[in-house]
Amino acid sequence: MSDSELPSSKIPAPGTDTSLREDALQPTTIGSYTVAIARALDASGVDSKRIFTAMGIPLDVSTDPMTRLPAATMTKLYRACVDVTNNPYFGLTVAKHIHLTHLHALGYSLAASGTLMDFCRRLERYFRLVSQVAKANLEQTGEQVLMRFDHLLELSSETEDAFFGFLIRTMRLLYKQEFKPLRVELCRPVPHEGPGPYEALFRAPVLFGQASSLLVFDKADMLQALSGSCPELAQVNDNIIISYLARLDKSDVITGVTQKIIEFLPDGDCSREKVASALCMSPTKLQLKLSQRGTHFQQLLDDTRKELACSYLSQASRPVTEITFLLGFSDTSNFTRAFKRWTGLSPTDFRQQI
Repeated sequence: MSDSELPSSKIPAPGTDTSLREDALQPTTIGSYTVAIARALDASGVDSKRIFTAMGIPLDVSTDPMTRLPAATMTKLYRACVDVTNNPYFGLTVAKHIHLTHLHALGYSLAASGTLMDFCRRLERYFRLVSQVAKANLEQTGEQVLMRFDHLLELSSETEDAFFGFLIRTMRLLYKQEFKPLRVELCRPVPHEGPGPYEALFRAPVLFGQASSLLVFDKADMLQALSGSCPELAQVNDNIIISYLARLDKSDVITGVTQKIIEFLPDGDCSREKVASALCMSPTKLQLKLSQRGTHFQQLLDDTRKELACSYLSQASRPVTEITFLLGFSDTSNFTRAFKRWTGLSPTDFRQQI
């Protein structure tokens, strides 16, 4: 059915609550996500411009991750899309049109991951850049890897469908087309028309009406090296993501401190006093805020250095001497002692294992 044949009653009336203006009290999703929805509408024979105009959503949504869409607006948009397309699987259609570039720096970082395990770790760590409506958690049990998303509010079924469909399609693109999860669990109820399209996409058992969204993988698959791995590119984009997260949630002191630690480490002067000053607070206030989150400055400094060290050592072109100074150590012996304390290995042994 073409858009011109659609009854006008299926087009929602314009409302003042569908603006892209970010409401600080409302969870949001990255705005570029709507690009995929528009393409899915057009591919379904529906004029996306008409739908977006009726919803009060700008047609030229920026790819800037700071352009956000309120979660309530996303739910209303999806409801309208399902109505006008008469397609209960519209979310799976959207999944075909989401590209890694829609996730900005996170997309490039995911694409440059060394393994699918690295891919999922980044997703767990930086998921808030994509959406604030759920929390990602990565677990390992025996020979299985569990990627779980705990919903922080009620989501539209299409949001869940689109994101899971996108993840599996992307993992196949980066690894191999035969890749499939062991099991998929969805919060949404099974559509009246049946689970067929889900089983065809995931090629695995799909459970509906579950407490959280879950993907279960074979650990052996998750540890295979990816041909597109580029640690240098991943590291650069990881740092960009952290800067965006600090802007997105200025009240998150841990993200703010981490960003400043990354910024100051190469200068060799990354004291609690300097970081506190950069965040416009006293060292005492900074420590109080960190203690309220169950951590302290030295712990964040150690954790950030360890994560950066492992990333830098995976970049074969970086000599240990350069890494030493990038991490703010005065000499390689100090770095080596710290790295052994973190991992039980010397930097050279760690690099050889990789």
